[in-house]
Amino acid sequence: MLPCCDRTSEALKPLKKPKTPDSDRKTSFNSIQAYLSLHHPRTWLILAVFFLQIVLLLMARSIPASVPRARRHFPAPSTLAAAAANPLCTATVYVYDLPPILNTDLLRNCSELNPWLSACEAYSNNGFGRKAAGLSGIVPDNLTHAWYWTDQFALEIIYHNRMVNYRCRTLEPESATAFYIPFYAGLAVGKYLWSNYTAEDRDRHCRTMVEWVRDQPHWNRSNGWDHFITMGRISWDFRRSKDTDWGSSCIYLPAMRNVTRLLIEKNPWDYFDVGVPYPTGFHPSTASDVATWQDFVRTRRRTTLYCFAGATRGFFKNDFRGLLLSQCYKDSESGSCRVVDCGGSKCANGSSAILEAFLGSDFCLQPRGDSFTRRSIFDCMVAGSIPVFFWKRTAYYQYEWFLPGEPGSYSVFIDRNAVANGTSSIRGELGKISREEVGRMREKVIEYIPNVVYAKPGEGLVGIRDAFDVAVDGVLRRIKEQEGGYKW
Repeated sequence: MLPCCDRTSEALKPLKKPKTPDSDRKTSFNSIQAYLSLHHPRTWLILAVFFLQIVLLLMARSIPASVPRARRHFPAPSTLAAAAANPLCTATVYVYDLPPILNTDLLRNCSELNPWLSACEAYSNNGFGRKAAGLSGIVPDNLTHAWYWTDQFALEIIYHNRMVNYRCRTLEPESATAFYIPFYAGLAVGKYLWSNYTAEDRDRHCRTMVEWVRDQPHWNRSNGWDHFITMGRISWDFRRSKDTDWGSSCIYLPAMRNVTRLLIEKNPWDYFDVGVPYPTGFHPSTASDVATWQDFVRTRRRTTLYCFAGATRGFFKNDFRGLLLSQCYKDSESGSCRVVDCGGSKCANGSSAILEAFLGSDFCLQPRGDSFTRRSIFDCMVAGSIPVFFWKRTAYYQYEWFLPGEPGSYSVFIDRNAVANGTSSIRGELGKISREEVGRMREKVIEYIPNVVYAKPGEGLVGIRDAFDVAVDGVLRRIKEQEGGYKW
């Protein structure tokens, strides 16, 4: 994907619908009338043809501007017209065809998305990133095709590609249950989070999107209640209260109040925020890929009690991650813990060290990251390792649609204060769990692997719901439950 030319701020101004050319129609009619008064009646045949052309032209101009146009990156599948007739589709989704400056142009200018290095490789392959290398001997040879070095912020691209191929997508907005807004909110704001960019810079794309969507004829049907969007960063990156604070104010714009937002980390107290799994590196192509991987992690020989992949956060007072690292280093001497110290670039996308650690350990420590959640939760579970949490907001209050309802069935919760004051140790707490219980928890983790991965085919997996399916089914269920009900 080659970068295109730069887009100026002028291009981001709200797009307006063209006015109906009534004056042109009036001029054409007068000209014809004059022609009739001056010429022989034989010319009626010619004029009839001319009139027919005028009628066809006016009919073409009356077609709504919201009809999707063909796109190089997101072609409309030929099977979409039959979506509404699919007996499995009790609800359908209409995908808005946004102005390219709000999605595909951002990708074309991928070298400008990050102030330090180009993001073009990270967002290639429909958002999956570059093919994973160096996994020979770590994953089964027949599954190396399913592994990519996927960026944790690629959610918007992955969902957009899946939505345009969604089995229940409709091209008829009048019959749609829900409307998907394919705005790349995270990519749009990411560039402006650093350096000396203004609040206006950080809000510009989102304001343009809101004004465009509100101008669509179906917005007023429910004032946004039946609309949803994917935002590929944490909720707090879009909740700026003051101009001097971090992030954009996108979520606080009035028009966003009723829009359901799919985010890698939600605000647990906002009904319209929905937490969805971070993208991992495993993208199965078939249901067989999923079953093969589940069998592999189920029979994997694990030689370490627990592992920790992470780096210290020196800017936090009483850094808890530093404490976990020190305990893990200490226990590594006896072989009880495996450390992947992520100081520097060891844990950047493209490293197999973390996957090896998770595959070889019964448990993986999951303290909060820079925010309450971290992608490592899902990398850990995909590898069949049992997550250990220290904050309930890290997973239990975030991903209810995707994880088991009973936290103790698949994870361990340890009081961080007891660890911090020395009355409890990680090795001691995990060592109390019987092998039978470890086996039951691992089996539950393995059972839920499909729920936390994003499949490679645009149409998804046959017979298995992946994270995308769970998310969209949940959104449609919420919208249908609220039909005719109370609207905020």
